[in-house]
Amino acid sequence: MKNFQLQAKILAQTRIKDNYWRCELSAPQIAKNALAGQFINIRVNDGLDPLLRRPLSIHGAGGSKIKIFYKVVGKATEILAQKKVGATLDILGPLGSGFTYSQPAARSPQPILVAGGMGVAPLIFLAEKLRGAKTIVLIGAKTKDQLLCAREFKKSGCAVKIATDDGSSGFKGRVSDLLKNLLSAPGPRPQPIYACGPKPMLRAVTDIANARGIPAQLSLEEHMSCGIGACLGCVVRTKDGLKRVCKEGPVFLAKDLTW
Repeated sequence: MKNFQLQAKILAQTRIKDNYWRCELSAPQIAKNALAGQFINIRVNDGLDPLLRRPLSIHGAGGSKIKIFYKVVGKATEILAQKKVGATLDILGPLGSGFTYSQPAARSPQPILVAGGMGVAPLIFLAEKLRGAKTIVLIGAKTKDQLLCAREFKKSGCAVKIATDDGSSGFKGRVSDLLKNLLSAPGPRPQPIYACGPKPMLRAVTDIANARGIPAQLSLEEHMSCGIGACLGCVVRTKDGLKRVCKEGPVFLAKDLTW
């Protein structure tokens, strides 16, 4: 798929809560071509510190605009959060592989989205693409104060279920356990599964999906240096050998991964 390098103007920069921000950018070519699950690579300033671009999932795309959702965790994201509306960012995208999905049919199974922490970022875009599919979204967090994007998923028409480690909201326990309970309930079994989040969560989702023969697609989170497949710094093991998360991924079939 073709990608574009452009100077994207910041149209909105909103602090959601704590260190979490949502940014809207003018990027017509990327918005037109982006698939849910792909990402962009951002240069946050013109200097050499930080030297490398930062990969961020495409949180939404429509018309001439794209959205990103990020957490301030280091120098690059601190600089990004200080950017004002009207400033421009050098961005490259859309990069990587996206989720595979089809438009919902009247009798198609319900898809399940499983999000842990910042895993909500690409899944919001996917939820928009699956609008009308009676999508079920499972969101996991340590506490209710750390839950992200539940309202946005509901606006997309999704049925949202919550899991918190301490039981402060929804199911008490891991979001993977909530998934297991959902799939064990009587009645038609929802599928396929789409998931993004920490690696232990994705391993658990893989085991659950494979044990039940349910197709699952996982968006992996790995440190990326170049973001275009050149440096080989983000490889993961698959049944077909080593694959680059930034190029062959970040979305992989769960059945193809070896942990």
